[in-house]
Amino acid sequence: QVQLVESGGGLVQPGGSLRLSCAASRSIFSIYGMGWYRQAPGRKQRNLVAGIISGGRTNYADSVKGRFTISRDNAKNTVYLQMNSLKPEDTAVYYCNAFPAPTDYWGQGTQVTVSS
Repeated sequence: QVQLVESGGGLVQPGGSLRLSCAASRSIFSIYGMGWYRQAPGRKQRNLVAGIISGGRTNYADSVKGRFTISRDNAKNTVYLQMNSLKPEDTAVYYCNAFPAPTDYWGQGTQVTVSS
């Protein structure tokens, strides 16, 4: 059974930082790369923010390069997203899922709001 539980979101001022966590079921974490996706307000599409494969190679959207860092803890089946220098345009619901091809199952996501 696939399980994805995101946490760590919140309200932060521009320039601030947040660290997101995603606890994934072993059925997905041990097989796939993992990624963070986000859905901006009023948008239906979820876009890739960052992805990491089991070998440690990472991939970032151009808009977050140099500001966000994805990492994974294989012992805990958990993937993280460290977000620094946050901007208002980073406001979105953030989800984790398989990378590069997400599964059909999505968790509840975690809301990130960047506002002064």
